[in-house]
Formats: sequence, structure tokens, C-alpha cells
Amino acid sequence: MRSKLNLDGNLIAQARSAARNIAEDTQKFIDEHTTVTVERTIARLLGIDGVDEMETPLPNIVVDHIKNGGGLGQGIAYWMGNAMVQTNQSPQEIAEAVAQGQLDLLKMPIQDSEKIKKSINLIAGEMVERIRGNREERNGYIENLGEGNKPYLYVIVATGNIYEDVVQAQAAARQGADIIAVIRSTAQSLFDYVPYGATTEGFGGTYATQENFRLMRKALDEVGEEVGRYIRLCNYCSGLCMPEIAAMGAMERLDVMLNDALYGILFRDINMQRTLVDQYFSRIINGYAGIIINTGEDNYLTTADAVEEAHTVLASQLINEQFALKAAIPEEQMGLGHTFEMNPELENGFLWELAQAEMTREIFPKAPLKYMPPTKFMTGNIFKGHVQNAMFNLVSIWTNQGIQLLGMLTEAIHTPHLQDRALAIENAKYIFNNCKDIGEEIEFKQDGRIQKRAQEVLYNATKLVEQIERDGLWQTIEEGKFGGVKRARTGGKGLEGVVQRAEGYFNPFIDMMLGGKR
Repeated sequence: MRSKLNLDGNLIAQARSAARNIAEDTQKFIDEHTTVTVERTIARLLGIDGVDEMETPLPNIVVDHIKNGGGLGQGIAYWMGNAMVQTNQSPQEIAEAVAQGQLDLLKMPIQDSEKIKKSINLIAGEMVERIRGNREERNGYIENLGEGNKPYLYVIVATGNIYEDVVQAQAAARQGADIIAVIRSTAQSLFDYVPYGATTEGFGGTYATQENFRLMRKALDEVGEEVGRYIRLCNYCSGLCMPEIAAMGAMERLDVMLNDALYGILFRDINMQRTLVDQYFSRIINGYAGIIINTGEDNYLTTADAVEEAHTVLASQLINEQFALKAAIPEEQMGLGHTFEMNPELENGFLWELAQAEMTREIFPKAPLKYMPPTKFMTGNIFKGHVQNAMFNLVSIWTNQGIQLLGMLTEAIHTPHLQDRALAIENAKYIFNNCKDIGEEIEFKQDGRIQKRAQEVLYNATKLVEQIERDGLWQTIEEGKFGGVKRARTGGKGLEGVVQRAEGYFNPFIDMMLGGKR
């Protein structure tokens, strides 16, 4: 693709090379460690589900049992397979026995390693096949029903009650939405467990549970048949349960997942070692399931200035891209994030936003880029807010973005009402239709403001990525280079859940889902 911005291809390649080295250096640590969340995810994928009488999830009970006994370094698959060989029971039955205090996995005689792996691989293969089937089912829906044009119109529901969310989600689909994101309850990302069952009492959003995923997926399939297009479902697999939620999404055919390598570290103070190990397995699952991941670079510009720190967004996108490739996620599933977040009082701000969006599109030509609306400078003036969102929509269609999270004119006032979403969808559809081919018709002035701005951001991002390559990702985060937020390598939440892998460790799903693509 010819660069309208005259971007330096050598500079882009240089930045990608440095980002690749950063990911490879970090991957060495990832490959040597596991976490309680990774092991709970394996438990769930082996079919362990449900809670005990205290509503503690069985995956937590089994993993904590192994960890407290000092055996987690060998992985839950090892201990579960060992028990299966001797008891001839399913992982669910074994987990229930552990929860009832009837079985101590670490005191059972150790069986032949090949028998252990064979028993686990049989069950793991069935789950992998189920997830592959979900991917084929999605493709079938899209082939038979079709889907919306890009940019996909992405809106949120956030009532706290999954049954009310269903009503609002179906209404939004009838109004024209292509993606429904069910916002998670406040602070669920800090829970070191996944709630169970259908929920009706979330705060600022609805709890992410497998049953809630199932209910919303069913509702969107129904309304999709009604409106004649496939409606995608989005949720959030960030936080302390990142890969667990990815697994539940894969099992229930979600289509989009918020899945950033750095977001939880910077904005939820989750330990960086924990997050970087967790994100790898979560992305393997999302990649195999055909789920589009969304990254969270837009958040940087809520804590840092959008003009001065724009290059940090690009640097993070380049690193996120390389982590995703490590997990075999194709570019077509990388919803790399960026945002329309400059101060509306800034002279020529629209030009700088246009430069940033076009630059991102040119550097990541295959990615379904996730473009975020103005929020930081929304004041509650709904008329001005509607205009800000219209300018955001214009940049999006002009630069061929992939996923458009629609701005709400009532941003900064309340969680969107039905009418707020209707107006947001109407605004976007009007502009997308009237300006459909504007990007193909208009060139940018040679060495003009827009070209120079994009070139400057690329140059600064390249220098930053090369600095990170020299310093290492750990030190970079400690120094607060992203979003102006500093985090310590041994600080934050969840470090106690990181465990060194021992000899004999195995995770059957990594090999099965990667299929040699690593």
C-alpha cells in the first residue's frame, strides 16, 4: 500500500524489529513460568466447572490445593492426569472429590508420564475440537446471514443485570449495532476468581461469567436471524483472570475480547510478571478461537497528553502486535487500539487526529483497528459532544478503521440509555454513508502539516521502541514510559500467583492450539 503520509518504510521495519526483540526477550521469562490463572484455565478447559457450598469455584479449589502442596510448578494437567490414570474418573469428578476433602492429588503414587499425558490429551483434544467447532459455526453464520460493513458499529450495554443487558443489546442490534460489548462490573478485573452463573447485581456493568456469556450469545444469535446479519459479542479478558475468561469466551463463541499485554499492569496495578505470563495463554486461546482481540492503547491518553505522548501509543501497538504474533494471532484478528482524544480547543486538532489515524492504518494495514471515541474532554454539553463524535466518525471512515466504538453524546453524564445509543448509531451511519469513499479521493499535501505530524510520531515511536529494546520491557514499565504510570516488577496485585515451571510441566492446550505456529 502506497503511503499517503510518505512514511519511511525502513523506519517502520526498524521499529518492528526492535519490538520483535522485546517480545522475544520477554518470552523467555513467560516460557519458564506459569500462574494460578493459567492453571485454573487448564482446569476449565479440561471440563472442571461449578462451585462448592461456599461458592468458591472448583478450578480455584483444585489449583490452590496443588499450589499449597508445593506442586503447581508441574502444572495441574500433570496432577490431574496422574489421578485420572488411577481412579478412572473425569477431571470434574476428581475436582469434586478434592473439594470434599476426599482426595489429595499430591499424595497419590506417580504413574508413567506417557499414560498421564495420554489421558489428559484425550480430554483436551475434545475441548479443542469444541472450540474449533464454534469458530466454524461463527463462519457459517457470517456466510449465511452476512454482517455489517466496516467500521463495525460497536456499542456497550452496562446495566449490571444480564437479563436487562439482553433487552438493551437486542434493541441496539435492531438500531444497527454490529458489536455488543457487555461492560464488566466495576473491579472484576481485580477478582482472582470468576463468579459463577447468571448475575443481576453488577456495579457499572455486568459480571463476566460463562452463563452470562451463554445467555447473551443466544440472544444475539436470535436477533441476528431477525435483522439478517451476524451480531458479534465482546467482553473483557483483562485482569487477574485473563486466560480463564478467554477460555469461557472461546467455549461460548464470543467474537471480540479486550486483551492487552500491558493494560492490567498500568491501569489496574496487576503485577507485570503475572500479566505477561497470563496474556500469552489468553491470546493463544483467542487466536485459535478466531476471536478478535482489542488492545487498550487508548487508555494511555486519558492519563497523558494526546499530542505529546502519541508516540507511546504507536510503540505499545508495535509491542502488542509482536506478543500477538507469538501466540499465533493473525493480523486480521488484531484490533489494535487508538483514540480520538485531543483537546477540542487545540488549533488544528482535527488534522493531528487525522494524521494519527491514517498513520496507524498504514502501519497496520491488515488489522481491524479499534478506534475509541472522545471521553477525556467530554463535558456534559450533549450538543458539543455530538459534534465531537461526528468528527471522530469522519476520521474513522476517512482512514478505514475496523471497529468503531461509538461515542455517546451523554458521555460524562451517565451510562448510555437506549436513546443515546440510537443517536450515536444514527450519527455514525449518516457520516459513514455520506463519506464512504472520501479516503480514496483525497490526498495529503506533500510535506504539509498532516504528513509531518505522522512522520514525527513514527520517528519518536521508533526511538522509544529501540530504547525499550536496550533497557528491557520490565525497566521501561518501572520508569513510567507508558501513560505516565510507573509500576514495580515485584509490586502490584497477584505476584504470589506466579510459579516457576518444574521439570515435567506441560500444558496440552498450548501445543494443540498453536499447532506448530509458534
